[in-house]
Amino acid sequence: MAKFNFTLRRNRPEADTIVTAEGAPGFAREPRAELFLLAVSNMVGEDTFYEGAAARDARFRELIATVAVADPEWFGRFVPWLRTGALLRSASVVAALEGARAQVAAGVPGSRSTVDAALQRADEPGEALAYWLGRHSRALPKPVKRGIADAVVRLYHERSLLKYDSERSAVRFGDVVDLTHPKAKDERQGELFRHALDRRHQRDNPLPESLRMLAARAELMALPVERRREVTDPAVLGAAGMTWEALAGWRQTIMDAAAWEAIIPTMGYLALLRNLRNFDQAGVSDAVAEQVAAKLSDPGEVARSRVLPMRFLSAYNAAPSLRWGYPLEKALQHALANVPALDGRTLVLIDTSGSMNSAFSKDGTLRCWDAATVFGLALAARAQHATVVSFSNATRVFPAVAGESVLAGVRRFKDGGYFYGGGTETEKAVRNHYDGHDRVVILTDEQAHWHGSADVAAAVPAQVPVYTWNLAGYRIGHAPTVGNRHTFGGLSDAAFAMIPLIEAGSRDQWPF
Repeated sequence: MAKFNFTLRRNRPEADTIVTAEGAPGFAREPRAELFLLAVSNMVGEDTFYEGAAARDARFRELIATVAVADPEWFGRFVPWLRTGALLRSASVVAALEGARAQVAAGVPGSRSTVDAALQRADEPGEALAYWLGRHSRALPKPVKRGIADAVVRLYHERSLLKYDSERSAVRFGDVVDLTHPKAKDERQGELFRHALDRRHQRDNPLPESLRMLAARAELMALPVERRREVTDPAVLGAAGMTWEALAGWRQTIMDAAAWEAIIPTMGYLALLRNLRNFDQAGVSDAVAEQVAAKLSDPGEVARSRVLPMRFLSAYNAAPSLRWGYPLEKALQHALANVPALDGRTLVLIDTSGSMNSAFSKDGTLRCWDAATVFGLALAARAQHATVVSFSNATRVFPAVAGESVLAGVRRFKDGGYFYGGGTETEKAVRNHYDGHDRVVILTDEQAHWHGSADVAAAVPAQVPVYTWNLAGYRIGHAPTVGNRHTFGGLSDAAFAMIPLIEAGSRDQWPF
């Protein structure tokens, strides 16, 4: 029996044979749809409410192997989008490597470019090799080796070496160079590669003159510890490629206001966003805080950062000072610029059942229902007329407040007791609140409870589109993906753009 030689086609509903995790009639997805949903919601190696990490990761690998061979053209577009569109690092690395392994075994070309595209940060070639060596031994297929080498040429420079070549890493920059043999783009990068090998193997060779940033860092490292607090010139720290993490370790003392104010000018957008609480606790001046706020709320900076909207909610929740509230709200609005302005009447259903209280972010600071609320309220804010409903066993309409910001709405949603934590009675919620709306949007993990009837698809007239955003990526869905019933994964502004595309007559449901 052929394992890979088959046509990918939409699966038929199988309500008589399969069920959701809570016993309601379920619908299987075709492999591409299942892979897409799982990938955009998959924190590799993490448990979810209904599925353990080992089983989830195994399902991910099996789907990758199947789809990469059966539809390599789709897979070749999917992996780069997963990294740069959905902004998922671990899932894209695993997808690229497992897909390459399956394609090499099946004689399917093209995996070199896919591996290269999945690696977008300088620590990722090492992560890719660590994953491969840990799972598939040392033998690297040529497409994997060359794809990683291509990424090394793009990503390895002095600053990235200083930031990511850590002694704590099992696979160092020198190991990557040693195993993949990248061809340097110029002599300076060649000297960098040789120096990375020297660092890895503790060779006492002199530092090449061309590597001026490394030389500047060496000078700072030679300073006695008691003199390091005197270095507060941002230009000096910047010339040495000093990050805030490196500065904290180098000073060997707490990061006071002077230290933060010295490093803030060279900090990246996400680093600033993550450290607002630290700035307040250290007593950073209002003048410097205004500079941070201006950068956070600058639309160009927001666009370049590619920060997902949930980050702004996390920062908003963590920052104790009111001086960050308005800049973060402006930043969130810029980040949601591509959320479509929907005409007519839209019903937005936010699942706040117990399973939606599982982790959405890897550090656990954001839950699935936090992410669903951010996007549900953002979508409602952009709609001509919207009805927002929180549902679990019970349902409740969340009333709109004229002029209210999205972040303030999220806080009101939480403080007002709209997170229920019970069962997932999706069909009942739809039937109770659908009232001639032009479309229905459901933000959920799709694990509907069985109470005699759970036919979500039948609760809305066939001519009315129902859009489900799945936040967990489970295999079984609550409705078939046929006709006017559409299921997506990944809560990003690009994903929401699917609504007007579909309503304009497009049937291309992939955001890549």
